[in-house]
Amino acid sequence: MSYVIAIDEGTTSTRAVLYDLKKNKIVAQKASQIKQIYPCHGYVEENAAEIYAETLASLVEILEQCDDIAEVKGIGITNQRETVIAWDKKTGKPLYNAIIWQCRRTSDFMSELSKTHGELIHEKTGLVCDAYFSASKMKWLLDNVPEVKAKSEKGELCLGTVDSFLAYKLTGGKTFVTDVTNASRTMLFNLETCSWDDELIELFGVDKRSLPKVVSSDALVGEFEYDGVKIPICGMAGDQQAALLGQGCLNVGDSKITYGTGLFMLYNTGYKSIISQKGLITTVGYGIGGKVVYAFEGSVFNAGSAIQWLRDNLGFFGKSSDSEKLACEVSSSGGVYVVPAFTGLGAPYWSPEARGIITGLSRSTTKSHVTRATLEAMAYSAKDLVEVMESESGSKLSELKCDGGASANDFLMKFQANVVGVNVNRPKEKESTALGAAFLCALGLGLIAENDILKLRECEKLFTPENDRKKYDELYDGWKKAVGRCLYD
Repeated sequence: MSYVIAIDEGTTSTRAVLYDLKKNKIVAQKASQIKQIYPCHGYVEENAAEIYAETLASLVEILEQCDDIAEVKGIGITNQRETVIAWDKKTGKPLYNAIIWQCRRTSDFMSELSKTHGELIHEKTGLVCDAYFSASKMKWLLDNVPEVKAKSEKGELCLGTVDSFLAYKLTGGKTFVTDVTNASRTMLFNLETCSWDDELIELFGVDKRSLPKVVSSDALVGEFEYDGVKIPICGMAGDQQAALLGQGCLNVGDSKITYGTGLFMLYNTGYKSIISQKGLITTVGYGIGGKVVYAFEGSVFNAGSAIQWLRDNLGFFGKSSDSEKLACEVSSSGGVYVVPAFTGLGAPYWSPEARGIITGLSRSTTKSHVTRATLEAMAYSAKDLVEVMESESGSKLSELKCDGGASANDFLMKFQANVVGVNVNRPKEKESTALGAAFLCALGLGLIAENDILKLRECEKLFTPENDRKKYDELYDGWKKAVGRCLYD
């Protein structure tokens, strides 16, 4: 037997997944929940020590299930992106809670910075000037946490994203690295040079000594020792880029969409970075064998989180999966539109001040209508991204490969196909993010070749659009009006 383990550290949970290379299947997994902390309005944090403890516990439990640990050839890491952790370079102790990518505490600062440096940042990093990304979080920690500033001045600070923190902890402090995909989300990374940008580092007041070394996504970065066995840690990528690989999107024009806490669509643009002019992010897709592949990305901040809101805050149903049954109790949303801008609107609007709204309510509206409209909002958000990507790339998308929790919802997938007007392809193995980390690990260790990834992905179900385009165009027009109210009311 020959296994690799993928650590998939997400926004609300962390998992270890055991992947059998020979059988091309996930054979075991262990997940642990991560509690989010909301110190005040707009702030989102997590306990960094808890992130590591739960990740380690999941990893150890998976290793304990193996008959022979020596059969585990390596560990790959994929992670929630943009989230920032500051820790002591000597002890590995976190100096503050992890500031999560959803956090809006630096919105005002970034709004002002965009007026003076927005164009410079966009051209160098491919990113829009928004609190979503890591650099302003790093600046906030340096400006507001005395211990972080003191450690920085002594050269004893590590500032990194979750991949960097986990690699550091799992190797006992021997490794302080990040991969090119995670680096490209910090707003400190130059897409052309594929390195930290000194001008941006100075702009955000970060000491370069505090930043990790940038490596390829398939790099061997260290070892994790357990029960006397040293297991290579090889392969790291941000969660959406890992899903791009897990979906086999290796050719220019290939695209995937992930339904998680947020909604993320990536479109492979090849070896050249194309700076978007219409609200998309230009990012590193992955780095393999010393070569960097770029991608367009559309990021929608709230997708699955809106279903969680219906479940936890409004009590519409007991399990998120029940949303499909409730939505199918009505034949339409009855003119209801839900724009779940709980933490602002992401691509292509980039309005941090926007907040969620529900429009079209009437006396006949039920929770079924609102649930259906909330699911439909994901499909409309994807349509927003597709329109821009087609315009920027100059080509039509022929298919969307889907993954993430909500991809199991047949109603949503069919509606998605109808709204976008292309086939939606759902794979047999829906854990594309973990699968991408496993593939990167296997690639880096020479256990598989890049072309093997294309053979490993299998389609479970293809959702095809109806011929009546007018109906769905009219529904989408209603969505755009609702977004307009959200933006300008």
